[in-house]
Amino acid sequence: MLPSDDFDPPIGISEVLELGLRRIVAPNPSPMTYRGTNTYLVGTTALAVIDPGPDSAAHLDAVMGAIGSEQFVSHIIVTHAHLDHSPLAAPLSKATGAPVLAFGTATDGRSSVMQGLADNGLVGGGEGVDISFAPDTRLRDGDVINGPDWHLDVIHTPGHLGNHICLGFGDACLTADHVMGWASSLVSPPDGDLTDFMASCEKLRRRRWRVFYPGHGGPVIDPTARLEWLIAHRRTREAAILATLDKGPATAVQIAQLVYVDTPKALLPAATRNVLAHLIDLMGRSEIEASDPLAHDTRFARIGGV
Repeated sequence: MLPSDDFDPPIGISEVLELGLRRIVAPNPSPMTYRGTNTYLVGTTALAVIDPGPDSAAHLDAVMGAIGSEQFVSHIIVTHAHLDHSPLAAPLSKATGAPVLAFGTATDGRSSVMQGLADNGLVGGGEGVDISFAPDTRLRDGDVINGPDWHLDVIHTPGHLGNHICLGFGDACLTADHVMGWASSLVSPPDGDLTDFMASCEKLRRRRWRVFYPGHGGPVIDPTARLEWLIAHRRTREAAILATLDKGPATAVQIAQLVYVDTPKALLPAATRNVLAHLIDLMGRSEIEASDPLAHDTRFARIGGV
């Protein structure tokens, strides 16, 4: 799904989305971040700042400027340790005195399968991982973070990254990079895990949501339909990958070139990482096998196939 131009917010300006929820877009647009990272402010007196964003003095000034004279930051919450979401947490904490909360470091929440791949030298691609990130307080699935006039439900949603969380805000959900309206989430092994991603989609689908507020792009006004699209999209990709392998063994790069025919050339490396995520998932389900240790040039084949 290609981005539309419908979402074109002012950068660095606090905008009210609904009662007790504001958004400030960071100045870091890119093919991976769309218009920029969405930083959210929850509350009216004691504020929770969600995803402070990239290491940007201008964005720090924008967030600090959005704090009213009778307001203060009580919590800084990071949904996951990517360089477009977490680096500003430490400077914001220093400026406000608020603690940083997250599921853990960049490798926490990683599945044993992905940890094994990382130990064997498979390196992630796509978005940069903030390897130095460490929260003051570690969150767990099912935790509730409370303010005087708000509460946030912590939902561990690994897939895009092992330490990824979504945050329930009443019947709204701040979905970070797990569910976005302008694009599907990048899943790049060993940091991303497609098996976990699909399970996290099903986990979100078990609740009735009014709206999703993603980490990039505008609100998703039909959450159920979007989740169903994401699940169907991944299953369609899987079917296309298997159809390609039915014709003979191939590498992730070769498969990406055949499956992602409408993808701009600059985004093919990210597409290849997504293909690799599918291939690892399919290996775990004993549908395909690899000829060598996993890498971009590993050849994959259907079990019992050509």
